[in-house]
Order: sequence, then structure tokens, then C-alpha cells
Amino acid sequence: MAIERAGVRIAHKPWGKHDLLPWSIAGDSDEAVGELCYERSDKTAPAPSLLFKLLFTSEPLSIQVHPDDTFAHAIGLTSGKSEAWYILSATPDAKIGIGLTHRITPQELHASIRSGAIVDLLHWRPVAQGDSFFVPAGTIHAIGAGIVLAEIQQNSDATFRLFDYGSQRELHEDNGVAVASTGPLRIVSHPTRLSSTRTVLVTSRYFVLEHVDLPAASSWDLHAEPETWILALEGHATIGAAALTIGQAIFAGGDHTRVEVGGDGLTALIAYPASRPVGSLLQRIGEHSADQPAPLAPAVLQSPGFVEVPA
Repeated sequence: MAIERAGVRIAHKPWGKHDLLPWSIAGDSDEAVGELCYERSDKTAPAPSLLFKLLFTSEPLSIQVHPDDTFAHAIGLTSGKSEAWYILSATPDAKIGIGLTHRITPQELHASIRSGAIVDLLHWRPVAQGDSFFVPAGTIHAIGAGIVLAEIQQNSDATFRLFDYGSQRELHEDNGVAVASTGPLRIVSHPTRLSSTRTVLVTSRYFVLEHVDLPAASSWDLHAEPETWILALEGHATIGAAALTIGQAIFAGGDHTRVEVGGDGLTALIAYPASRPVGSLLQRIGEHSADQPAPLAPAVLQSPGFVEVPA
């Protein structure tokens, strides 16, 4: 069994931020930080199937699209890339772009990339703290300025950049158009309450993303099979022998371990590779109450907590 405090790899980006508080003290006065990428501390262990990161934006990010597994394999990549976002903070005017405002042809998409009109074709949506979004492979998307978000994704760098606001970075127009869905997406949000402490935000074929609120001084059994990521948003806890507080992440894999919640409780995101919520993931010790999830009905198991449906 592996219970590890995740290491953090800092990625400097021109669109990032210098002040990362309260999520990290790793801010850099000279070079902006765009991403904090959580990694297994055991460098000899197999690569996890999921990647957890925090993104910090002071400028709009490029408009891009990710391939699905089939296309990725066809061009020699290990996997495609579907991802989910959870908004940690956002300025009042912050927006994200997901999908297009209306359906266009691939030829029109090519033309919009070359002219820059793709910026206005993207469906921009306001965001606020606590919002969650699933971005399936093939979705044209972008993250605007003034946002801090947690991202959970397939562990892949398969990205095709379509537009980058005049920068000199390489674009991937042909592959991007080949994999892109060229119409609008209707976002249907159905967070599923599993118990008084657990809410499912996203269910996809690749992973489940949950938001949990564990009460102060409570004890839990964590059943982490085969891979579970836990990111602390507020409060603190001890998981196995590893301490966890805001902005820190734990990787757990195999069997089960004990979670001892601190005096200020623990609010966290939990992600694991599964196609439906795992009811036995967290079990409160020494108490039979509403904190124990009821047996999940087939409809709950099959329906996503958050989906995007072609309009």
C-alpha cells in the first residue's frame, strides 16, 4: 500500500501569478508561476493514471483542444486527455470558454483559427468559486484571466493549440481541427449528494471527482483502490502517517488507511479512476449515521455528476 505526501513540480508560465497564497508559499517575485503539478514522491513507482494540478491565471490561456484515446494512439501518444476543473477563486469578471456558440464546418474552423475569429466563436461563461466543469476530449476550450482552479485529468500532455493571442508558440491547426467537436455543448450539472459529507461533482469513463467536508475530530477508513488523490482545500488531517493541510495533496493506492481529521475539519477534493462513485471510499469509524453513504441506486451509479451534452 502507498500513502505518500505528493511532491509539487512548479511550472513557470508568462500567464501565471507571483502570489500563490493560500495554496502555496512557492510564489516567485521574478518569474510568474502558472501551474503546481502534484507528483508521486516515489519516483520508482509506476506513473499514476491521473494528474492533479493547480492553475493560476493573470492572462487568458491559449484556446486548445485535446484528442481522445483513439486519435492519441494513432499518432503515437499514450492516451488522450479528458479533464475536469474546480474553481478555487475567480475575479468578478473571470470567464472560461467551453465549446462553440454555434455549429460550424471544419473549413470554417480552419478559417477562424487563421483570422482569430475563434475567440468570438468560443462560448465564454462566467465562473465563481465552487463551480465545476467536465471538459471531455474534443472540446475546444480556454481558461480566462483571474482564475485559480484545480484540474484533474488523464495523465497526458496531449494538447493541440489552436490560437494563442499573437504569441510565437507553435499552433497545431490540422490535428486540432481533426479532433475537435465543432458545435456548442450544453452543460448539464447534477452534483450528486452521496452523504452529508460527500458530493460527486464529476463522473466520467476515466475518473470520479468528489468534494468532501469531514467534520472536526472525526476518524475515517479510506479505501483507496487502486489510486486516489486527495487535495486539501481547508482544514487539515492526518492520512496514514502523512499530514495534510491546505494546498497539499496525498496519493493513496491499494488497500485502506486511517484518516484522522483535525480540530478545524477537512474540506477536500478527491479523485480516483472509476466510471462511477465508490460508496465504500470513506467510512466513518465508530458511528453509524448519515455520514455513511446509503447503497447507491443504479441510476446514481450510471448517471454522471456532471456531463456535457451536444446541443
